[in-house]
Amino acid sequence: MNRRNIKKIFGELPYTVEIYWHLVQRHKPWQAHFNLDTLSALLPEAVQQAETILPSRNVGKKIFIFATLHYWIEYSALLGVALAGRGHRVTFSFLPYASWEKPISKYDLRRQNLYARQVLNQAAALMQVQSLLDIRPLSRSLPEELVSAVDAVSIFDSQYTLQVEEITRQEDIYQLRYARNRDAAENARAWLMAHRPDVVIVPNGTIQEMGVVYRVARFLEIPTVTFEFGDQRERIWIAQNTEIMQQDTDTLWAARGGRPLEETQLKQLQALFDAREDARTWKNFARKWQDIPTEGGKAVHRKLGLDERPVVLLATNVLGDSLTLGRQIFSDTMSDWIAKSCQYFRTREDVQLVIRVHPGETLTQGGSMVDVVKSALDEIPPHIHLIRPEEKVNTYDLADITDLGLVYTTTVGMEMAMRGIPVIVSGQTHYRNRGFTYDPQSWEAYFKMLDSLLNDLGSARLSQEQVALSWRYAYLFFFEFPQPFPWHLVDLEKDFTTRPMHFVLSEEGERMYGDTFEVITGQ
Repeated sequence: MNRRNIKKIFGELPYTVEIYWHLVQRHKPWQAHFNLDTLSALLPEAVQQAETILPSRNVGKKIFIFATLHYWIEYSALLGVALAGRGHRVTFSFLPYASWEKPISKYDLRRQNLYARQVLNQAAALMQVQSLLDIRPLSRSLPEELVSAVDAVSIFDSQYTLQVEEITRQEDIYQLRYARNRDAAENARAWLMAHRPDVVIVPNGTIQEMGVVYRVARFLEIPTVTFEFGDQRERIWIAQNTEIMQQDTDTLWAARGGRPLEETQLKQLQALFDAREDARTWKNFARKWQDIPTEGGKAVHRKLGLDERPVVLLATNVLGDSLTLGRQIFSDTMSDWIAKSCQYFRTREDVQLVIRVHPGETLTQGGSMVDVVKSALDEIPPHIHLIRPEEKVNTYDLADITDLGLVYTTTVGMEMAMRGIPVIVSGQTHYRNRGFTYDPQSWEAYFKMLDSLLNDLGSARLSQEQVALSWRYAYLFFFEFPQPFPWHLVDLEKDFTTRPMHFVLSEEGERMYGDTFEVITGQ
């Protein structure tokens, strides 16, 4: 009998893995892709520092934090210690998966569960540790609404993994994700119904088991906070009772959208966009937004062989990106919108359509918008120009020569509006319906809008008031929507060295991050 068969048998037998772990495995160095070495190194000191501050704190809320995948577990566990240090009663729950898309034997899953509990139990003095695997619901049935939620998240997971939009539910990845998400929903529902925390905190909240736990908590009407990270260091995105990847800025816009920007704010925003255009990093933003510096609109006009006809720029998103999942308004998918838009422009020889496929596709393995365009147009006519993701073209140079912008959810649409360019937004994105974009609700409205704008592009430019509105919104989105926070997911160990637990929980840390912690706990 080979090793795989032995593990399969042991994985089905009660207590076998646990007995082996306690007698043998826990004394050996841990070697697996599911690795919590960073957390194991940081946790003891973090707990000790939090414990020294804890007696001075009032008893706070009853908080349930859930995470899966080793990097989210590491981050969320340290967040749990910080919240416990602030006086909250924290239960930290987890699922010990190293990968969301690869099957794992019951033997290895149980072994990883024991390993994770061993590491996390270093924080047992401050917070309760609860593996979601260890919950045994009395019933495995789910309300129909949660069955639909499990299906929806499993489709998102499949789209995200395969980087395609059409899912039949027969795919292996869908079957895998549905089984795991269903188990997570059943177990989380059982625990949350029994313990009724004051608030549930979950990373992301859209995909994988984290998306399922978010939906279960909302179904049970428990206040829920989701969080994620953009490309700014020392900043965190937070949402209350909604998925953070929806980037819901309604409350922020309602509260501050009426305030004109001050001169210092305008200069700050201008400096950021100068860096974005010229392929430079800027301050605490960790990445470049273009592959090459700006060459100017005239240079790209010559490079693409454009003539004097008006230019329409269609900027795509990456297939399967979290910022596109479930964002359709009138199209079936983003691909459907792009295909029908291409077919519309096939006969509009009075304008030139430039399709800028997102450069991020060079980092993905799934489908491409290039294939969508080619499928929609048997032969690409001369007035339609397709820019592939690997081509060295600066998107901001394209904006310099654009008369009309078409976008799904990409922020390029907001940035074109900041230049006075009229933009039609066809997906549910955070800057839609803010007063500086065109926002159709149906195919009929979309095509009527195209006809109207293209027939009088000279009058379609945004007014000064609309441009000012777009700048005001962009400032709020880039500088006030992200909240100050000491640790970023990508640089956790480095950030924790710079901002250790005792600093975060100190009076100075309270001044810097106290408001953010209040938002995280549902205030």
